[in-house]
Amino acid sequence: MKLSELLLKDSMKFTLFGGKGGVGKTTCASASAIWAADHGRETLIISTDPAHSLSDSFNLDLSGGEVIPVPGFENLYGLEINPKLEFKKYQETVQASPVDIPEELSGFMGGMDEFSSLTPPGSDEALAFSKVLEFIQSGEYEYIIFDTAPSGHTLRLLSLPDVLDSFFGKIIKMRMKFGQIWGKLKGLFSRGQDEGPSKLEMLEDLKAKIEAASNELSDPSKTEFVIVMIPEMMAILETERLLSTLYEYEIPVHNIIINMILPPNPDCKFCSSRRIMQQKNLVEIRNLYDDFNLIELLLQPNEIRGLDSLRDLGKILIE
Repeated sequence: MKLSELLLKDSMKFTLFGGKGGVGKTTCASASAIWAADHGRETLIISTDPAHSLSDSFNLDLSGGEVIPVPGFENLYGLEINPKLEFKKYQETVQASPVDIPEELSGFMGGMDEFSSLTPPGSDEALAFSKVLEFIQSGEYEYIIFDTAPSGHTLRLLSLPDVLDSFFGKIIKMRMKFGQIWGKLKGLFSRGQDEGPSKLEMLEDLKAKIEAASNELSDPSKTEFVIVMIPEMMAILETERLLSTLYEYEIPVHNIIINMILPPNPDCKFCSSRRIMQQKNLVEIRNLYDDFNLIELLLQPNEIRGLDSLRDLGKILIE
C-alpha cells in the first residue's frame, strides 16, 4: 500500500512514523498530517518523543499538554505528550486515592500499600502511551498520526505490554489473595463509604490500556508503521533492528522513507564523496527492502519549518 493510499484509507485509524534519531521523521510525519488534512481527513498528530520537535516543525506551540487546533485548518490538530508530566499526574492521583488503613491494622497492612505504590519499569512511557489511547478509544478524531521517539525508545515502548504484564501480574495476584481478608477486616473499622477507585484498580486500568494498545497496533486494518531512514550504514543497521521488533509484535509496515539523499554536485568534492557513499548504501537498501514501498526523498535546499514548507514537502513526499 502506497503512502498516499495509506493516509486516505477510511479504515486506517492511526499511523506511526519512527526511525533513528535525526533522520527527519518529525518532518515527514508533520508533512503527512497536513497532506491528509488537505485531502479531507480529520487528523490529529501526536508526538510521544520526550525530545519534542513537533512544535518547532509546525512553528506552533503544541507543548501545553492539550490538543491545539492548527491555524488555517478546520480538521488538523496537534499535541506534544510529556511522559514525565503524565507520570507525575498519575502519581498525584494514586497518592490522592484514599487508603484509610485503620490504626489497628496499619502494621499488618501498611506494607501492602507501600508495595502497590512501587514505580513499574518504563511507567512514564506507559502513561504517555495510555494518554494516547484515551484519544483512540474515544473515537473523537478520525485519524491519528504518531511522531514516535527514536528507535531505541520506540522499541521499549512496544515491549511495555510484556514488561508490565509481568510486573502487574505479581501485584494483582498478591492483592487478590489479601483482597477478601482485607475487605472483611476493613468492614469492621469503616462505615463502607464510597472511596473512589483504589490503587489496584488504577494499576489494572493502566495494564488494560497497554494491552489494548498492543491489540490495536497489530491490527493491519487500523495501523501502519512508516519507517524513516537515511542512506547511511548506521541507519540501515538501526532499521534492521526496528523491523525485527515490528515483526515480533506483528506491527504492519510496508513503507520506508529514505530521506536526505544528496543531489549531484560535481563542483563540490565533499558533496560528491558523500553522494557516492549514499548511492552505494541505496543499492543495499533497495536489495534489502525490495518488498517494501521505498520512497526516496532528496535533501531539500531549505529548512522545512512552518505550514507552507511542510505542505510543499508533503506534495513531493506523497504525490
